[in-house]
Amino acid sequence: MGFLLGLDVGSQSVKACVLGEDGERLAVASSPCALSVPSPGWAEQDPGDWQQALIAATRSACDQAGIGAGDEVALALACQVDGVVATDAAHRPLRPAIIWMDRRASAQSAALAGRVGDERLRAHTGLNPDSSHSGPKTMWLRDNEPDTYRAARWLGSVSAHLNGWLSGNVVHDHANASSSLLYDLSARDWSQELIEAAGLDRRQLPDIAAAHLPIGTLRPEVAEQLGLSSRTLVICGTGDDHGGTLGAGAIEPGTLVDVTGTAEPVTAPSAELVIDPEGLVETHAHAAEGVILLENPGFVSGGSTAWLASITGRTQPELLAAAQAAPAGANGVRFLPALSGSMAPRWNDAMRGAFSGLSLGSGVEHLARAVIEGCAFALRDIVDRLDSLGVDASELRVVGGGARSDLWLQIKADVTGRPVRRVLGDCATSCGAAILAGVGGGAFNDLHEGVARAVELDAEPIAPRVENVEIYRGLYREYRQLFDTVENWTDTAVNGGRR
Repeated sequence: MGFLLGLDVGSQSVKACVLGEDGERLAVASSPCALSVPSPGWAEQDPGDWQQALIAATRSACDQAGIGAGDEVALALACQVDGVVATDAAHRPLRPAIIWMDRRASAQSAALAGRVGDERLRAHTGLNPDSSHSGPKTMWLRDNEPDTYRAARWLGSVSAHLNGWLSGNVVHDHANASSSLLYDLSARDWSQELIEAAGLDRRQLPDIAAAHLPIGTLRPEVAEQLGLSSRTLVICGTGDDHGGTLGAGAIEPGTLVDVTGTAEPVTAPSAELVIDPEGLVETHAHAAEGVILLENPGFVSGGSTAWLASITGRTQPELLAAAQAAPAGANGVRFLPALSGSMAPRWNDAMRGAFSGLSLGSGVEHLARAVIEGCAFALRDIVDRLDSLGVDASELRVVGGGARSDLWLQIKADVTGRPVRRVLGDCATSCGAAILAGVGGGAFNDLHEGVARAVELDAEPIAPRVENVEIYRGLYREYRQLFDTVENWTDTAVNGGRR
């Protein structure tokens, strides 16, 4: 197989990464996507935008790599999970896609949990009964847009829809299926019991395949749009967080992966099926066969620094530079990274962010440092929970835009008390997809070989500074007290203190 193409289909852009068959990175490119918020709490995207962005990113990356229409290529996607795309039999969308950040299906999520029971639902799926998942969103379509629901041949994930558009086969991997509230982790298949409890039709759901398996070749009309041969092999692919974890080299236990983007998902591979009874972390299938992936889907992290940068008239790099002038502890300023609800130490949609400890001496540098430290404290909530669940992880690997900041990485090390290693290249998710393409296309014997050839890490990890570890231990206790206080205020204001 001559070239390996990985595509990261996110909510802001499609990113492409081209590897040679030896794992060498040859090109990267991206193309933006538009997001629509038609009502508060809703979030939609036009599937046609993904297709056009995928075409643009693919053509740009292939041009850089010198790939022509006659070259042998294998491609795979790593797509945003928890979306629902309603399409007809010809893969034409019937409405905009309802994506991962959409929260409209809370009533449907509660109804499913009421029929099955929270504990039984979590035991089978590894998930919290939450409106973010695709099962409740599909139920919402049935309840609120019955004509669309009846007309849909497929009600699939972003991965399944785009795989269908590329190859004609509507299929996604176990990782995507496991984020639906309709998949049984132990059986590694759709759960007919849960599908019936949700009142849905199994025939409208995608088939499931291993992430590294070929599912077909490019449809001729799509191959022409992409500038590739119709012999191009399409590999099943996976979800974006799963692809990012793979692109960080985490295909077996021993490593935590921290994706510092707009949100900050934290993942940990596990050889055993682990279910968190408290629900701080959820349990998914991983892109690596036979491996479980524990995950907190992410608090607002880079989104918090972007927000502070916008209201202070600075860029994010300028804000991070300012934070370097403030000492550990930010002169008493604290920040809760819950600008759109909290995902750590507890999931609470009603929770909101806060600053505390402000004084006349507080400057932008203290606010910036407090935001970074608050995000690191939320990260520690998740790391500590994984520790308590017996997840073995000696190193924290960081990918995404936040990995470019030495200060942020050092604070993560100091707060969590463990070494932090940067994943190089800022394209871990698309690289992870390209590794899957390499396994499916025969360039790599397995994922271990693909990771060894394609994943680039800093030579040395950033070690915790002993003096700061002790400082942050006390500050973390203050942070948790602040979180509890603000959460109580919020719950009282929203529902009289009843959760």
